[in-house]
Amino acid sequence: MEAFLICAAVIAVNEIGDKTQLLAIVLAVRYRRPWPILLAIGVATLLNHTAAGYVGLWLRHALRPDVLRAVLGVSFLLAAAWALKPDRPDGASKTMGVSGVFAATLVSFFIAEIGDKTQLATVMLAAKYPSLVAVIAGTTTGMLLADAPAVFLGHFASERIPLRAARIAAAAVFAVLGAATLIG
Repeated sequence: MEAFLICAAVIAVNEIGDKTQLLAIVLAVRYRRPWPILLAIGVATLLNHTAAGYVGLWLRHALRPDVLRAVLGVSFLLAAAWALKPDRPDGASKTMGVSGVFAATLVSFFIAEIGDKTQLATVMLAAKYPSLVAVIAGTTTGMLLADAPAVFLGHFASERIPLRAARIAAAAVFAVLGAATLIG
């Protein structure tokens, strides 16, 4: 349960202002169909974070514990620095039916998440925590916790969320995880 809660919190905080959250807002504004968008975000995140989780699991088994701890600690600190960098929104296409909105969101969100901070955080969290299911469930939940309000509030939320403060909070979370991992 601890891994689930930590993973959900780390991803939810880190997703605020992230390019995939901005993509969720763009999709919500363009298509105005929140439920298929949110469902597609959930499926894309689950698929993407499952793959990332297996990479983290492989790293946990491939590296000696002391090397893994050092790699994870430094990775979390680098993620803290990366979290301070603002993202830009990705574009979306014209109005379409529910299945088209679902497909467009699924593909665009999955691709946007490749190499994203939250995907790399999932790799690191899966390498750190022994329960792969808890990590994937937590990171997927965290993504949905951050993106659901963005989808339902659309551009209204994008104008009122203090993105700089969110980036600083995300950086602080990663810095604490990095320091705690390095200390042991």
